[in-house]
Amino acid sequence: MTHKRRQALYGYAFISIWLIGFILLTLIPMIRSLIFSLSDVTITGAEGIKTYPVGFANFIEILTTDVNFIDALIKYFSEMILYVPVILIISMLIAMMLNQNIKFRGLFRAIFFLPVIIVSGPVINELLNQGAGTVPLIEQYGMLEIIQEQLPPFLADPISSLLSEMIMVLWFSGVQIVLFLAGLQKLPTEVYEAAKVDGATPWETFWKITLPSLKNIMLVASIYTIVMLSTFSNNVILTRIRSMMFAADGGYGYASAMAWIYFILIALLLIVSMLLISPPERIRKEKGVKRYVSIKK
Repeated sequence: MTHKRRQALYGYAFISIWLIGFILLTLIPMIRSLIFSLSDVTITGAEGIKTYPVGFANFIEILTTDVNFIDALIKYFSEMILYVPVILIISMLIAMMLNQNIKFRGLFRAIFFLPVIIVSGPVINELLNQGAGTVPLIEQYGMLEIIQEQLPPFLADPISSLLSEMIMVLWFSGVQIVLFLAGLQKLPTEVYEAAKVDGATPWETFWKITLPSLKNIMLVASIYTIVMLSTFSNNVILTRIRSMMFAADGGYGYASAMAWIYFILIALLLIVSMLLISPPERIRKEKGVKRYVSIKK
């Protein structure tokens, strides 16, 4: 056996547990869900689950008649387009502050990461019910009412939702702060010292050195943020899908079709975010530079 094949077998052996778990717990249920989405599913006591193929009838019915689901999707994705950049910007700013040489830096890092450990659906619901999700000054000065009056509904609704849950944004920023902090700590200090000698201002240093160096971290953080918000237990779309599984006008097939529509839209949103943060042209240029450097070496 060649050394290359032996190394490949070692690699497959290490990921075999994950592969088995993915096939049994993810791939097979996804295939089953796809079959349900293309079928009329009935559950009987004697024969269990019975499926009757109906093609794309469930998808057509959802997209043409289920107005509530379509409105919920539009509202949710409009909020997502606003939430993701805000979470990334706040996470980067907090990471830059935590990266400074200050006292009790480790304590502050632990405080910002603590919500990731204790966050859950019931905890979030209780905080929102007690009015802990918003900044008191926003409600005190009537900023939400001003936004609703001055902006059109498609802008006012997501902005108002963001401001009313501003504290929740910090709760969803723990992992992103850790990612940006790890990226900042890998940046060589010599580059900043050279830029300072050349007369670069902190603003220019951020745009010319820090931000370009963190683009890969930003891509990972954006993907994580989208997936986290889309799969959170308090998600209104997931709540509606679960409720339609046992509804009289729904069922397993109908709910599975809704889930696949939601999955496809999330996948498209991930692709768009990847193209915006790391466009193919930049990737080709980077590969060309790396290839040129390796040839010169």
